[in-house]
Amino acid sequence: MQVGIPPQLRDYTHAEAHVEASGATVAEILADLDRRFPGIRFRIVDEQDRIRPHLRIFVNEEQTRTLDARIATTDRILIFGALSGG
Repeated sequence: MQVGIPPQLRDYTHAEAHVEASGATVAEILADLDRRFPGIRFRIVDEQDRIRPHLRIFVNEEQTRTLDARIATTDRILIFGALSGG
C-alpha cells in the first residue's frame, strides 16, 4: 500500500513523497518502512511506542492515534507533520 511521507521525513526516503509498505496494522507498516528506510520509525514513534505528538497518521481520511489500528490492502496511509508559524 502507499504511504504518504511528510517533507520533514523525506531525507529517510531519498526525497520520495510516497513509498510502498506492507503490513496489517500501523505498527507493521512502520516496521516495514524502518526496514527499508532505517531510522524513520523512531522519528514517528517515541520510546513508549506512541505516535509522536507533532505527527498525525491517517488511514484513508480518518486519523488514528494507535499503532494497532488495522489496515486493509486497499487503504492509503498518510503521515502529516505539524506546521508552525510565527
